[in-house]
Amino acid sequence: MTEFTNLQWSTGITAGNQKLLGCVSRTRGSNFRGSGPPNYGAGPWPRDRCETESNLTEGNSPITTTTPPLNGTTDDRSVPEDLTSPLPHGRISPISSIPFFVVHLLPFLAIFTGVTWTAVILCFVTYWGRMFFITAGYHRYFSHRTYRTGRVFQFILAFGGTSAAQKGPLWWAGHHRIHHRYTDTEIDPHTPRKGFWWSHVGWILSRDTKDQPENTMKDFARFPEIRFISRFDWIAPWSLAIACFLIGGLPGLLIGFFLSTVLLWHSTFMINSLAHVYGRRRFRTNDTSRNNALLAILAMGEGWHNNHHRQASVCRQGLKWYEIDVTWYILAGLEKLHIIWDVRRPRPEDAA
Repeated sequence: MTEFTNLQWSTGITAGNQKLLGCVSRTRGSNFRGSGPPNYGAGPWPRDRCETESNLTEGNSPITTTTPPLNGTTDDRSVPEDLTSPLPHGRISPISSIPFFVVHLLPFLAIFTGVTWTAVILCFVTYWGRMFFITAGYHRYFSHRTYRTGRVFQFILAFGGTSAAQKGPLWWAGHHRIHHRYTDTEIDPHTPRKGFWWSHVGWILSRDTKDQPENTMKDFARFPEIRFISRFDWIAPWSLAIACFLIGGLPGLLIGFFLSTVLLWHSTFMINSLAHVYGRRRFRTNDTSRNNALLAILAMGEGWHNNHHRQASVCRQGLKWYEIDVTWYILAGLEKLHIIWDVRRPRPEDAA
């Protein structure tokens, strides 16, 4: 059983740049530290970036930070100048990318099969259902551990997440932790500084990101069932595809599964790309993150990306009452049912 202390943050702002110096947590009976990220590019690791939750140290202080909200002029919202220059990106793997592009073409076969109401309902259900497993499971639980739960629901989150055909939780969360630790640097796997196309989908099709980053997911890799579902991440999407076919026939497969999967992919990918390019910046963070209301709707609250980069360790991302965060609403309900607990909430001054 894992116990997590509060994350401890200390920051210093020098010449407008925020240096995230540490995030700490603890696992019962052991402490461990990741040895670093995979080689996403040349150059030294920027070790003054945030130590993510995957790198554990001693400490149990509450969350603190000196990073202020933006209450000044428009200039305060600008991205730091050192994050505006382009970076080189890798190369996609043409052969292994073929299935990705084929999935995009399959929904067009519905021109010949027709579209039924059953297929449309399946598309709606499989999109929003799987989106929840990505946002609440892969992101807010496996990547950032913003709440605790038991092993049964933990496995449900992992299995449901793999049904989205975005690989396993260890791969997904491992790369996401690298993203937060080295946001918008050369080591960040999907910074828009490497190009919008690369940040949106190119990085996924690259040989460089094929494997799970080493030493990023020791906290969850110790569970055999999580290792199993991460290794056999094809089980859930294939099972869902078969179920859609059995329920809705070919239209159910083409629209209920494949079209839903394509829409789900790009709604998720836009958080990596568009949410770092277009939107508003409430907080001065040392990255290009932005809040985007449209993406918040499509991705069940993930579009409040600047809020998230302000406090990555909290569960609620829509900080204001008008910032719709459906994932948070559901998780708050699960907390009342005692399915999850120890939910990390934002500071009162940020949510006011």
